[in-house]
Amino acid sequence: MLVSQKSQYALRAILELSVRYKQGWTKISDIADAQAIPPRFLEVILSQLKQAGFVASRRGTEGGYTLVRPPEQLTVGEVLRFVQGPVGPVECVADQAGDENKCPLYGDCVFLPLWKRVEEAISGVYDSTTLQDLVDQYNRNESEYVPCYAI
Repeated sequence: MLVSQKSQYALRAILELSVRYKQGWTKISDIADAQAIPPRFLEVILSQLKQAGFVASRRGTEGGYTLVRPPEQLTVGEVLRFVQGPVGPVECVADQAGDENKCPLYGDCVFLPLWKRVEEAISGVYDSTTLQDLVDQYNRNESEYVPCYAI
């Protein structure tokens, strides 16, 4: 499963809001600049994330966006599934109901256990990674960076 560009932008936007979680409202331009996301595309993504209940917005000069839940209560898996759907490697695993019409080998497929293990492994990583985990990694990366001003 490839993570779409839209999903990557959504995760980066949520990450930026997580980094700034206790700092109040964050403007779209600040998120876009910090995470290298085209502002027009970001507006659409944030609107969808708001409708799904991940973020809240406020208008005005002191407005912007903020997370609805704390970063430790939000997983990468939740965001990915909202933006791009199931994380299964093939349709018969991603479609939880299963569908005999989509696969001529449905029910007798030798690959099905493999696909299910792959889906469980991917979901396990996404669902066990909170936005707080990513914020912690972000902070470690920031503290390890030492600028060099030598010419």
